[in-house]
Amino acid sequence: MRRIKYAGILVICALCTSASWTQSNSPRMNDFMSKRFGMFIHWGPVTLRGTEIGWSRSKQVAADDYDNLYKEFNPVLFNADQWVLNAKNAGMKYIVITAKHHDGFCLWPTAYSSYNISATPFKRDVVGELAKACKKQGVAFCIYFTVLDWHDEDYPLHYGGDTLPRVNADMRRFVDRMKNELTELITKYHPYMLWFDGNWEKPWTLDYGKEVYAHIRKLDKDVIVNNRLGKGNHKQLGNETVGDYATPEQVVGEMDMNHPWESCITIANQWAWKPNDKTKTVQQSLQTLLATAGGNGNLLYNVGPMLDGRMEERQVAVLKQMGQWLSANGEAIYETKGGPFKPNTNYASTRKGNKIFIHLFRQDTTVLILPALSKMKVQQVHFLHGAALNFSQNESGITIQLPKEFPDKNASVIVLEMSGEASSLEVIEK
Repeated sequence: MRRIKYAGILVICALCTSASWTQSNSPRMNDFMSKRFGMFIHWGPVTLRGTEIGWSRSKQVAADDYDNLYKEFNPVLFNADQWVLNAKNAGMKYIVITAKHHDGFCLWPTAYSSYNISATPFKRDVVGELAKACKKQGVAFCIYFTVLDWHDEDYPLHYGGDTLPRVNADMRRFVDRMKNELTELITKYHPYMLWFDGNWEKPWTLDYGKEVYAHIRKLDKDVIVNNRLGKGNHKQLGNETVGDYATPEQVVGEMDMNHPWESCITIANQWAWKPNDKTKTVQQSLQTLLATAGGNGNLLYNVGPMLDGRMEERQVAVLKQMGQWLSANGEAIYETKGGPFKPNTNYASTRKGNKIFIHLFRQDTTVLILPALSKMKVQQVHFLHGAALNFSQNESGITIQLPKEFPDKNASVIVLEMSGEASSLEVIEK
């Protein structure tokens, strides 16, 4: 991932893209957006140093040291089935693995680079084992692939922020090799989605993005592609977009009912594993998911497994508790639409059928006041799987009386049963 911190709430612009380079309204995209929750995994030899993947090369870790870490990489406790089970227990519906990050190391035994997992003491095909485990457990398997490679001599730049290009670099050779690597990944592992990154550097052009997208479509007409294959802002779909959905990073995107999006956010501070990295609480994690779904987006939540191949137990524990909440309340998240109320610091809302689900973030009030809904009436109000609540409604809004104690300290769900189809309601801008 690119290490950028965005301040405040992210606005995703409603710009149109060329139909030739996106499939944002396809049945596959609709299926993807219904999943709502996925696991991002950043992992590789850099775990031996505990620094950021890719970005620490030539910075915290000397390039020569970084580039030789693979010779020691032997994560003997890696278990693909356990990784997938951790995701499944968290209520996650898809997994994205960093098959190739900016450091150029490949987690599969590619025929097009010697810098890959088969050259390590471990030798096993991490990508292949994960693909197999996902298929067995019914989780969609997806692949992260960067369009820059600071290790490859044909890529002009050496590290993040480099402005002195390699003299003998050859982007034509580089792009052709990339297409060969993608052919391997698509034909051998059949990913549900390809998550690209690295398109901000100058050597990568919009034409290269279109060329690679066309190549992908020849191999698999249905595979989903994120918006980091072309150029332009990751936060939105725009005129330079090549791909199917937007990817705001480290922040929840703003509500957008017209363009698909997915926020990628870390469970800790660093994308790759870091000793004693601060992990977000269950409440923070869960409310991030609810705010994302309330804005009609997906959440790709990142974990960084350790150098021995295990996921940290404290992170797994947080994910498991999220999964327990989703096991009880999943109908208010999966296959829903965001809204009709915009998420705020007090609540988020989702909807399905004749129901609006209000996800309460705070427990310090006994009255909830919602904006008025002019097109239909509230018929009943109750906690999801729980007691009825007293309410009133008029032209000024909907007032719901709340108890002193809520069913769940992390997030409780209130159901508004409506007189009509809730998905037909327009977003309330208040």
